[in-house]
Amino acid sequence: MSQQEVITGLDIGSSLIRAVALRKFTDTNLQVIGAAENVSGGISKGMVTNIEDAVTSISEVLEQLERMTNMPVGTAVVGMSGTHIKTLESTGVIAVAKADKEITEEDVERAIEAAQTVATPPNYEILHVIPRIFTIDNQSGIKDPVGMSGVRLEVATQIIIGLSSQIKNLTKCIYRTGVDITDLVFGILACAEGTLNKKQKELGVVLVNIGSQTTNLIVYEEGDVIHTAVLPVGSSHITSDIAIGLRTSIEVAELVKLEVAKANSNKVGKRDEIDLSKFSSTEKERTMVSEKHIAEITEARCEEIFSLVDKELKKIDRSGLLPAGVVLTGAAARLNGIIELAKEKLKLPVFVGLPQGIEHSGIDKINDPAYTTAIGLALWGSSNAVQRGFHMPNISAVDQVVNKMKGWFKSLLP
Repeated sequence: MSQQEVITGLDIGSSLIRAVALRKFTDTNLQVIGAAENVSGGISKGMVTNIEDAVTSISEVLEQLERMTNMPVGTAVVGMSGTHIKTLESTGVIAVAKADKEITEEDVERAIEAAQTVATPPNYEILHVIPRIFTIDNQSGIKDPVGMSGVRLEVATQIIIGLSSQIKNLTKCIYRTGVDITDLVFGILACAEGTLNKKQKELGVVLVNIGSQTTNLIVYEEGDVIHTAVLPVGSSHITSDIAIGLRTSIEVAELVKLEVAKANSNKVGKRDEIDLSKFSSTEKERTMVSEKHIAEITEARCEEIFSLVDKELKKIDRSGLLPAGVVLTGAAARLNGIIELAKEKLKLPVFVGLPQGIEHSGIDKINDPAYTTAIGLALWGSSNAVQRGFHMPNISAVDQVVNKMKGWFKSLLP
């Protein structure tokens, strides 16, 4: 690894694609040198719906980043999301190989591989295999068994799987921009890398990333992932509700959401009003609407999101029982009053998650909950941990060009 390696994190969102370039001087000295974002096309609910549009959007973001850093982007750590991503629990058991019964790295690898033999649903691929707890000869609760002695090694894992077609579609989009994929990561895992600290993960915490069309959550306890979920609602649903409620356009509703909307209607006076024509270049006539009405629309949708989060916590018996509370990220975490509402609905302490573990450079916009996933992906790439589970397809941007040239030469032969 070069002394000043540059790692790119690429967050493929449903409304915006964000890219962050991180310069790694040493393991502890990391600095953001570039950040870019662009409206995403061809992506809906985290899934590719139009390859051509997606390639164009990704290319534009990468070009912006290259202009900012004055360096070409050759590889990237890519985040993926979507309601197709599921979590399974699996156990792997092996007999320790060495004659002196000392457990080695190879034994751990074999146990994790044994856990991967779980029957995955048809058309799904394994993205990540996350080891949780090891058991040696019925002694459980072991975090790192290497160097210990025993006859039988067992590992309990969380396996994250995604639709094969969606994984292939996304990798195809990235390769067509001329960039190779270093690693393909479930977005919320990378977001946790850039947002949560070790103490929060030990105590018990839920990270909730409210995206445009989906809300991702991940629960940690005793340093381990114990649950992940992708919920099919996000901040764009708030915009749609405001547009319907005020009988206005999506563009005006988005501006109203960003500048006026509050997630807590109790803090808005009944007589407070705004003029909708101030948010529109086409509407000339004054249209007065109640701020209380806007807040009630916003609050109703936010309540739905938090009720779905609480439902996921109830599945694992952690509702109201996580000492480090809730960490909110995503652009919606900036919504006025959302912290108070989350505290009330989830009965837990709630904090806004901001990027951690990096030096604050002159790029102010990265100090924002919306950038936590992109920064987390770059941090994921900077840590030397070998990610088990997902293996990249045996193609790359360079291979594709070579194969096309081979095909062209063959077509010239008689």
